Amino acid sequence: MLECKMRIVMVLAVILLLSALPVVGGETWRLEQGRDWKAVSDEGRDKYLLTVAQIKKLVVTGQTEEAGKAFDKLKKDFPEISGPDLDAFIEGEMLFCKGKFTGAVRAYDKFLRKYPESELYEAALDREFAIATAFLAGQRIPVLGIFKMRGYSSGVKTMEKISDRAGDAPIAKKAAVAVAKSYEKRRKFNEAYHKWSEISSRWPTERIGKDALLGMARCKHAGYRGTKYDASNLVSAKSYYENFRLRYSEDAAKIGVDERLQQINEQLAYKRFSIGRYYQKTGNEQSANLYYQMVLDNWPGSSAAKMAKEKINQELKIKKQNDK
Repeated sequence: MLECKMRIVMVLAVILLLSALPVVGGETWRLEQGRDWKAVSDEGRDKYLLTVAQIKKLVVTGQTEEAGKAFDKLKKDFPEISGPDLDAFIEGEMLFCKGKFTGAVRAYDKFLRKYPESELYEAALDREFAIATAFLAGQRIPVLGIFKMRGYSSGVKTMEKISDRAGDAPIAKKAAVAVAKSYEKRRKFNEAYHKWSEISSRWPTERIGKDALLGMARCKHAGYRGTKYDASNLVSAKSYYENFRLRYSEDAAKIGVDERLQQINEQLAYKRFSIGRYYQKTGNEQSANLYYQMVLDNWPGSSAAKMAKEKINQELKIKKQNDK
Protein backbone atom coordinates (compact mmCIF):
# COMPACT_ATOMS: atom_id res chain seq x y z
CA MET A 1 0.00 0.00 0.00
CA LEU A 2 2.80 2.40 0.95
CA GLU A 3 4.69 1.56 -2.26
CA CYS A 4 1.59 2.35 -4.30
CA LYS A 5 1.18 5.69 -2.53
CA MET A 6 4.80 6.59 -3.14
CA ARG A 7 4.42 5.85 -6.84
CA ILE A 8 1.42 8.15 -7.09
CA VAL A 9 3.19 10.84 -5.10
CA MET A 10 6.26 10.84 -7.29
CA VAL A 11 4.22 10.86 -10.49
CA LEU A 12 2.64 14.07 -9.30
CA ALA A 13 6.05 15.37 -8.26
CA VAL A 14 7.50 14.97 -11.74
CA ILE A 15 4.43 16.42 -13.39
CA LEU A 16 4.73 19.53 -11.25
CA LEU A 17 8.45 19.77 -11.78
CA LEU A 18 8.29 19.45 -15.53
CA SER A 19 5.23 21.64 -15.95
CA ALA A 20 7.05 24.39 -14.10
CA LEU A 21 9.70 24.51 -16.85
CA PRO A 22 8.00 26.61 -19.56
CA VAL A 23 7.80 25.48 -23.15
CA VAL A 24 7.50 28.22 -25.79
CA GLY A 25 7.43 27.82 -29.54
CA GLY A 26 8.54 24.18 -29.41
CA GLU A 27 11.57 24.96 -27.22
CA THR A 28 12.27 24.43 -23.53
CA TRP A 29 13.31 27.64 -21.77
CA ARG A 30 15.20 28.54 -18.60
CA LEU A 31 15.03 31.88 -16.79
CA GLU A 32 18.63 32.90 -16.14
CA GLN A 33 19.77 34.90 -13.10
CA GLY A 34 19.64 38.12 -15.09
CA ARG A 35 15.97 37.40 -15.92
CA ASP A 36 16.74 36.61 -19.60
CA TRP A 37 15.26 33.48 -21.19
CA LYS A 38 17.66 30.92 -22.61
CA ALA A 39 16.46 27.98 -24.72
CA VAL A 40 17.52 24.37 -24.63
CA SER A 41 19.09 23.75 -28.04
CA ASP A 42 16.89 22.25 -30.76
CA GLU A 43 19.27 19.37 -31.31
CA GLY A 44 19.09 18.44 -27.63
CA ARG A 45 15.34 18.60 -27.43
CA ASP A 46 14.70 14.98 -28.44
CA LYS A 47 17.24 13.77 -25.92
CA TYR A 48 15.66 15.99 -23.29
CA LEU A 49 12.19 14.58 -23.91
CA LEU A 50 13.54 11.02 -23.82
CA THR A 51 15.22 11.71 -20.47
CA VAL A 52 12.00 13.13 -19.11
CA ALA A 53 10.11 10.04 -20.28
CA GLN A 54 12.67 7.82 -18.53
CA ILE A 55 12.29 9.76 -15.31
CA LYS A 56 8.53 9.37 -15.51
CA LYS A 57 8.94 5.63 -15.96
CA LEU A 58 11.20 5.41 -12.90
CA VAL A 59 8.69 7.40 -10.91
CA VAL A 60 5.72 5.25 -11.94
CA THR A 61 7.58 2.09 -10.88
CA GLY A 62 8.49 3.63 -7.52
CA GLN A 63 12.28 3.48 -8.02
CA THR A 64 13.22 6.40 -5.81
CA GLU A 65 16.98 5.91 -5.93
CA GLU A 66 17.01 5.58 -9.70
CA ALA A 67 14.76 8.61 -10.05
CA GLY A 68 17.21 10.66 -8.00
CA LYS A 69 20.05 9.60 -10.26
CA ALA A 70 17.96 10.48 -13.28
CA PHE A 71 17.35 13.97 -11.94
CA ASP A 72 21.11 14.36 -11.48
CA LYS A 73 21.71 13.24 -15.05
CA LEU A 74 19.06 15.61 -16.32
CA LYS A 75 20.86 18.55 -14.73
CA LYS A 76 24.21 17.38 -16.04
CA ASP A 77 23.02 16.82 -19.59
CA PHE A 78 20.97 20.00 -19.71
CA PRO A 79 22.73 22.68 -17.69
CA GLU A 80 20.44 25.26 -19.28
CA ILE A 81 17.65 24.21 -16.92
CA SER A 82 19.85 23.74 -13.85
CA GLY A 83 20.23 26.12 -10.97
CA PRO A 84 20.29 26.31 -7.16
CA ASP A 85 16.54 26.80 -7.05
CA LEU A 86 16.02 23.56 -8.99
CA ASP A 87 18.36 21.74 -6.61
CA ALA A 88 16.46 23.04 -3.60
CA PHE A 89 13.14 22.09 -5.17
CA ILE A 90 14.29 18.56 -5.99
CA GLU A 91 15.46 18.15 -2.38
CA GLY A 92 11.88 18.66 -1.28
CA GLU A 93 10.57 16.40 -4.03
CA MET A 94 12.79 13.51 -3.05
CA LEU A 95 11.82 13.78 0.60
CA PHE A 96 8.21 13.83 -0.49
CA CYS A 97 8.83 10.78 -2.66
CA LYS A 98 10.17 8.88 0.35
CA GLY A 99 7.10 9.76 2.38
CA LYS A 100 9.04 12.07 4.67
CA PHE A 101 6.37 14.74 4.57
CA THR A 102 7.51 16.77 7.57
CA GLY A 103 11.04 17.01 6.17
CA ALA A 104 9.65 17.83 2.75
CA VAL A 105 7.67 20.77 4.13
CA ARG A 106 10.80 22.09 5.80
CA ALA A 107 12.69 21.79 2.52
CA TYR A 108 9.94 23.55 0.58
CA ASP A 109 9.76 26.30 3.21
CA LYS A 110 13.48 26.87 2.84
CA PHE A 111 13.13 26.95 -0.94
CA LEU A 112 10.23 29.42 -0.80
CA ARG A 113 12.12 31.76 1.53
CA LYS A 114 15.34 31.63 -0.49
CA TYR A 115 13.99 31.69 -4.05
CA PRO A 116 10.81 33.81 -4.09
CA GLU A 117 11.44 34.69 -7.76
CA SER A 118 11.96 31.11 -8.92
CA GLU A 119 9.76 29.75 -11.68
CA LEU A 120 9.25 26.75 -9.38
CA TYR A 121 7.72 28.87 -6.60
CA GLU A 122 4.11 28.01 -7.42
CA ALA A 123 4.98 24.33 -7.85
CA ALA A 124 6.44 24.31 -4.33
CA LEU A 125 3.30 25.94 -2.95
CA ASP A 126 1.22 23.30 -4.71
CA ARG A 127 3.33 20.56 -3.20
CA GLU A 128 2.98 22.01 0.31
CA PHE A 129 -0.76 22.24 -0.26
CA ALA A 130 -0.85 18.54 -1.18
CA ILE A 131 1.06 17.62 2.00
CA ALA A 132 -1.07 19.87 4.19
CA THR A 133 -4.21 18.33 2.68
CA ALA A 134 -2.94 14.89 3.67
CA PHE A 135 -2.25 16.12 7.21
CA LEU A 136 -5.71 17.64 7.54
CA ALA A 137 -7.18 14.35 6.33
CA GLY A 138 -5.54 12.57 9.28
CA GLN A 139 -2.15 11.54 7.86
CA ARG A 140 0.01 10.48 10.81
CA ILE A 141 3.42 11.99 11.44
CA PRO A 142 6.24 10.65 13.61
CA VAL A 143 6.89 12.27 16.98
CA LEU A 144 10.27 11.84 18.68
CA GLY A 145 10.95 9.02 16.23
CA ILE A 146 8.76 6.67 18.27
CA PHE A 147 5.14 7.69 18.28
CA LYS A 148 2.83 8.71 15.47
CA MET A 149 0.03 11.21 15.75
CA ARG A 150 -2.47 12.83 13.42
CA GLY A 151 -0.94 15.73 11.55
CA TYR A 152 -3.86 18.13 11.97
CA SER A 153 -1.86 20.90 13.62
CA SER A 154 0.94 20.60 11.06
CA GLY A 155 -1.64 20.76 8.29
CA VAL A 156 -3.20 23.91 9.72
CA LYS A 157 0.21 25.54 10.18
CA THR A 158 1.29 24.73 6.63
CA MET A 159 -1.98 25.94 5.12
CA GLU A 160 -1.71 29.18 7.08
CA LYS A 161 1.77 29.79 5.69
CA ILE A 162 0.57 29.09 2.16
CA SER A 163 -2.29 31.53 2.59
CA ASP A 164 0.04 34.23 3.92
CA ARG A 165 2.60 33.73 1.16
CA ALA A 166 0.19 33.56 -1.76
CA GLY A 167 -1.66 36.82 -1.11
CA ASP A 168 -4.88 36.82 -3.14
CA ALA A 169 -3.91 33.94 -5.42
CA PRO A 170 -6.41 31.07 -5.73
CA ILE A 171 -4.21 28.74 -3.67
CA ALA A 172 -4.30 31.21 -0.76
CA LYS A 173 -8.09 31.02 -0.70
CA LYS A 174 -8.08 27.24 -1.11
CA ALA A 175 -5.69 26.92 1.84
CA ALA A 176 -7.82 29.13 4.09
CA VAL A 177 -11.01 27.26 3.21
CA ALA A 178 -9.28 23.90 3.76
CA VAL A 179 -8.45 24.92 7.33
CA ALA A 180 -12.00 26.08 8.05
CA LYS A 181 -13.52 22.91 6.62
CA SER A 182 -11.07 20.73 8.51
CA TYR A 183 -12.10 22.34 11.80
CA GLU A 184 -15.76 21.80 10.93
CA LYS A 185 -15.22 18.18 10.03
CA ARG A 186 -13.53 17.60 13.37
CA ARG A 187 -16.41 19.42 15.11
CA LYS A 188 -14.19 22.24 16.28
CA PHE A 189 -16.92 24.73 15.52
CA ASN A 190 -15.49 27.65 17.46
CA GLU A 191 -12.16 27.42 15.61
CA ALA A 192 -13.98 26.95 12.31
CA TYR A 193 -16.13 30.02 12.99
CA HIS A 194 -13.09 32.19 13.64
CA LYS A 195 -11.42 30.95 10.45
CA TRP A 196 -14.54 31.62 8.36
CA SER A 197 -14.73 35.06 9.98
CA GLU A 198 -11.14 35.74 8.97
CA ILE A 199 -11.89 34.66 5.41
CA SER A 200 -14.99 36.88 5.33
CA SER A 201 -12.93 39.89 6.40
CA ARG A 202 -10.16 39.18 3.91
CA TRP A 203 -12.35 38.51 0.86
CA PRO A 204 -15.77 40.00 1.73
CA THR A 205 -17.07 40.66 -1.78
CA GLU A 206 -15.89 37.52 -3.58
CA ARG A 207 -17.56 34.13 -3.87
CA ILE A 208 -15.40 32.90 -1.04
CA GLY A 209 -16.80 35.73 1.10
CA LYS A 210 -20.31 34.44 0.49
CA ASP A 211 -19.25 30.91 1.44
CA ALA A 212 -17.58 32.30 4.55
CA LEU A 213 -20.76 34.07 5.68
CA LEU A 214 -22.66 30.81 5.33
CA GLY A 215 -19.87 28.98 7.14
CA MET A 216 -20.07 31.41 10.05
CA ALA A 217 -23.82 30.82 10.34
CA ARG A 218 -23.39 27.07 10.08
CA CYS A 219 -20.69 26.93 12.75
CA LYS A 220 -22.57 29.11 15.21
CA HIS A 221 -25.65 26.95 14.78
CA ALA A 222 -23.69 23.71 15.14
CA GLY A 223 -21.96 25.14 18.21
CA TYR A 224 -25.21 25.34 20.18
CA ARG A 225 -25.08 22.51 22.73
CA GLY A 226 -28.64 22.45 24.01
CA THR A 227 -31.03 23.99 26.50
CA LYS A 228 -28.61 23.64 29.41
CA TYR A 229 -26.24 26.08 27.72
CA ASP A 230 -26.23 29.70 26.63
CA ALA A 231 -28.27 30.48 23.50
CA SER A 232 -25.95 33.21 22.14
CA ASN A 233 -24.73 30.89 19.38
CA LEU A 234 -28.31 30.52 18.17
CA VAL A 235 -28.81 34.29 18.15
CA SER A 236 -25.61 34.78 16.16
CA ALA A 237 -26.48 31.98 13.73
CA LYS A 238 -29.89 33.53 13.12
CA SER A 239 -28.30 36.90 12.41
CA TYR A 240 -25.81 35.44 9.91
CA TYR A 241 -28.47 33.39 8.12
CA GLU A 242 -30.76 36.43 7.86
CA ASN A 243 -27.87 38.48 6.48
CA PHE A 244 -27.13 35.75 3.96
CA ARG A 245 -30.77 35.60 2.90
CA LEU A 246 -30.85 39.37 2.47
CA ARG A 247 -27.69 39.49 0.36
CA TYR A 248 -28.04 36.25 -1.59
CA SER A 249 -31.75 35.51 -1.80
CA GLU A 250 -31.52 33.05 -4.70
CA ASP A 251 -28.79 30.99 -3.06
CA ALA A 252 -30.65 31.13 0.24
CA ALA A 253 -33.72 29.60 -1.38
CA LYS A 254 -31.68 26.83 -2.99
CA ILE A 255 -29.96 25.71 0.21
CA GLY A 256 -33.01 26.05 2.45
CA VAL A 257 -32.03 28.97 4.66
CA ASP A 258 -35.68 29.55 5.61
CA GLU A 259 -35.88 26.02 6.96
CA ARG A 260 -32.72 26.54 8.98
CA LEU A 261 -34.08 29.77 10.40
CA GLN A 262 -37.29 27.98 11.33
CA GLN A 263 -35.27 25.34 13.17
CA ILE A 264 -33.32 28.03 15.02
CA ASN A 265 -36.54 29.78 16.02
CA GLU A 266 -37.87 26.49 17.36
CA GLN A 267 -34.69 26.02 19.37
CA LEU A 268 -34.79 29.57 20.72
CA ALA A 269 -38.43 29.13 21.70
CA TYR A 270 -37.77 25.84 23.42
CA LYS A 271 -34.81 27.35 25.26
CA ARG A 272 -37.09 30.04 26.76
CA PHE A 273 -39.77 27.44 27.46
CA SER A 274 -37.28 25.27 29.34
CA ILE A 275 -36.36 28.24 31.53
CA GLY A 276 -40.03 28.78 32.30
CA ARG A 277 -40.42 25.13 33.16
CA TYR A 278 -37.44 25.35 35.51
CA TYR A 279 -39.01 28.25 37.39
CA GLN A 280 -42.30 26.37 37.58
CA LYS A 281 -40.59 23.34 39.10
CA THR A 282 -39.00 25.56 41.75
CA GLY A 283 -42.37 27.06 42.64
CA ASN A 284 -41.76 30.47 41.05
CA GLU A 285 -44.98 30.66 39.04
CA GLN A 286 -44.65 34.34 38.25
CA SER A 287 -41.28 33.97 36.54
CA ALA A 288 -42.44 30.79 34.82
CA ASN A 289 -45.47 32.53 33.34
CA LEU A 290 -43.26 35.42 32.23
CA TYR A 291 -41.15 33.07 30.12
CA TYR A 292 -44.15 31.16 28.84
CA GLN A 293 -45.71 34.42 27.68
CA MET A 294 -42.40 35.42 26.07
CA VAL A 295 -42.52 32.25 24.00
CA LEU A 296 -46.10 32.98 22.92
CA ASP A 297 -45.29 36.57 21.98
CA ASN A 298 -42.01 35.96 20.09
CA TRP A 299 -42.58 32.53 18.56
CA PRO A 300 -46.36 32.08 18.32
CA GLY A 301 -46.25 29.32 15.71
CA SER A 302 -43.62 27.18 17.40
CA SER A 303 -44.06 23.84 19.12
CA ALA A 304 -42.80 25.45 22.31
CA ALA A 305 -45.58 28.05 22.07
CA LYS A 306 -48.19 25.29 22.11
CA MET A 307 -46.61 23.78 25.22
CA ALA A 308 -46.31 27.21 26.84
CA LYS A 309 -50.00 27.87 26.21
CA GLU A 310 -50.91 24.54 27.80
CA LYS A 311 -48.81 25.39 30.85
CA ILE A 312 -50.48 28.78 31.21
CA ASN A 313 -53.95 27.26 30.80
CA GLN A 314 -53.17 24.59 33.37
CA GLU A 315 -52.05 27.26 35.80
CA LEU A 316 -55.20 29.29 35.22
CA LYS A 317 -57.34 26.19 35.71
CA ILE A 318 -55.63 25.35 38.98
CA LYS A 319 -55.99 28.94 40.16
CA LYS A 320 -59.72 28.95 39.41
CA GLN A 321 -60.21 25.71 41.31
CA ASN A 322 -58.35 27.10 44.29
CA ASP A 323 -60.47 30.26 44.24
CA LYS A 324 -63.71 28.29 44.55
